[in-house]
Amino acid sequence: MKKTLAVAIMITALLFAGRSQAQVKIGYISVDNMVSLMPEARSLDSLLGHYQSDTLNPKYAELVTLYKYKDSIYRDSVHRAPETVRKQIASELPTLIYQIQNWDQISQRATENKQNQLLAPAYRKVYDAIKLVAKEKGYTHVANREAFLLAPDGDDMTLSVAAKLKVKVPAGMPIGIK
Repeated sequence: MKKTLAVAIMITALLFAGRSQAQVKIGYISVDNMVSLMPEARSLDSLLGHYQSDTLNPKYAELVTLYKYKDSIYRDSVHRAPETVRKQIASELPTLIYQIQNWDQISQRATENKQNQLLAPAYRKVYDAIKLVAKEKGYTHVANREAFLLAPDGDDMTLSVAAKLKVKVPAGMPIGIK
């Protein structure tokens, strides 16, 4: 709500400032929707599945194995190992337990980071295309579609950016231009 209000205030200020100086033309586009149409996004699920099975699952198994190993050493060495060894292992066990118990959150964060890394080139391409379309069509400002509650159809840049990226927009995708 605060974000929408801030955007509305900014746009109103720009419109009033623009009347006294230059013409203001505001366009909008859903950047996330456009990225979802990119070829890079189509293979994302497969790549993330491989990342989870090839990287995260073995890491979890390694973590559990390490915990079991250190726990067995700690239990077996209570009476035989030096005090410093017992303290060292005892200090490591809670961290391992925490990681195992919170693995879902840890792996979700790692997956999100990998997703952002994989989609970064697609976002760059979309932003570059937005800049080109904005320059060609004379837009002085471009906002993310979600920032507007209501906007004129003619200022939706989706089809123009899709054409610049040579990406097909599905017929059912909601866009302002009909």
